[in-house]
Amino acid sequence: MRRAGNGRRLGRVLRGLLPRGLLGRSVLIILVPMVVLQAVALQLFYGGHLDVISRRLAGGVAGDVAMLVELVRREEPENRAWIFRESLWKLDLALAYEEGARLQFVARPASLPLLPLEEDLNTALWERLRLPFDTDWQSDPRSVIIRVQLPEGVLHVEAPRKRLFSATLYLFVIWLVGSALLLSGVAIVFMKNQVRALRRLADAAEAFGLGRDIGAIKPEGASEVRQAGMAFNRMQERIRRFVGQRTEMLAGISHDLRTPLTRMRLAIAMLPRGPEVEEDLAALTQDVEEMERMTAAYLSFARGEGTEQSRPADLVELVRDVAANARRTGAAVEVAAPEALTMPLRPDAVRRCLGNLIDNAGRHARRIAVGVRTVPRAGEAGPGGVEKLLWAEVTVDDDGPGIPAAEREGAFRPFHSGSPDGTGLGLAIARDIVRAHGGDIALEESPLGGLRARLRLPV
Repeated sequence: MRRAGNGRRLGRVLRGLLPRGLLGRSVLIILVPMVVLQAVALQLFYGGHLDVISRRLAGGVAGDVAMLVELVRREEPENRAWIFRESLWKLDLALAYEEGARLQFVARPASLPLLPLEEDLNTALWERLRLPFDTDWQSDPRSVIIRVQLPEGVLHVEAPRKRLFSATLYLFVIWLVGSALLLSGVAIVFMKNQVRALRRLADAAEAFGLGRDIGAIKPEGASEVRQAGMAFNRMQERIRRFVGQRTEMLAGISHDLRTPLTRMRLAIAMLPRGPEVEEDLAALTQDVEEMERMTAAYLSFARGEGTEQSRPADLVELVRDVAANARRTGAAVEVAAPEALTMPLRPDAVRRCLGNLIDNAGRHARRIAVGVRTVPRAGEAGPGGVEKLLWAEVTVDDDGPGIPAAEREGAFRPFHSGSPDGTGLGLAIARDIVRAHGGDIALEESPLGGLRARLRLPV
């Protein structure tokens, strides 16, 4: 069990290190195998080719140095000139002899820490000389100075670095780095184009879901992405056609229902009046009015305000207008809001949503408080990954009896009415409108003691 828990923790850590976006993950999928392959190739090069070549080159220089040391030791000082001359001409090794000097060992940092050249040269010199020596890689950028302690002095040997170094190393490193950069650039550009097409498709789907008329999108990217774009365009067209047909049908139903209701109202108005029938006529008139009101509410709910297009509107202005209308009917409505909050909205639909919420509160309470503010969306950021996205939050509080917590979700069901003079569609229409904007609405306990309706809309 402990191993399973450690494995889950490790999995969470690895998931946290992975890029969250499709572009980052796609590029990672391409680059990781390439980097692993190049790392294996580099290891084989270092462990095989470079190591063998380095040892052979170091052995050749060390052998020449050992032979020169032996010749210098055997010849008298006055006869050593030919050794210095022939060494420079035939071995490309410059010699200098310092009579009576003693070798001073100085600790020097490695000049080529990533290459085995220095270690291989020191090993080869020790195997062939068996004398105290020192190598200096820092004094001359083009040569290596080897100092060997002899009984009468110190022999200086200046060896060109090209005798110890293979140019194929540069070519190999350039090939590794160049190919990695080239493939990375190609992968990033290619995947960025694919991700751009997916992002545009996602933005179009989000905008269409919020009721904005964006028109057909241009299919682009890979064939699968193009196919998804064309399918999205066909889906938009089918939904628009369905909404248009439903709106036309509902308009016809509205006309067909209101015409007999109008005739009934006229017939009631033309009936003879009298004390004995006045009460019945008033009841019939009230029933007809109730039927007209219910018909209008049902049609509004079924239509869902779907024909209105989204446009920039001031949410605070809408709230103040709805509150002012409610005050004219006798409701005590207080509004706490900023100066303005402009955002994409369907103004008539939002006005109807707010009106339903305030009307519901006014039927059960004496005091209503409406607040408007912006709050950040938890865990969501803008396209650049820096700017936080915001909710526009509107709260409608009242001091009425409220709704028990267990019954609040059921209050949003159509035709679920908590009062005898309601149709049970006010909250259902309000939620339908808010969700069509990409937000949501919930019922909570109010600080005023009654019910709070909290709705959030994406800014």
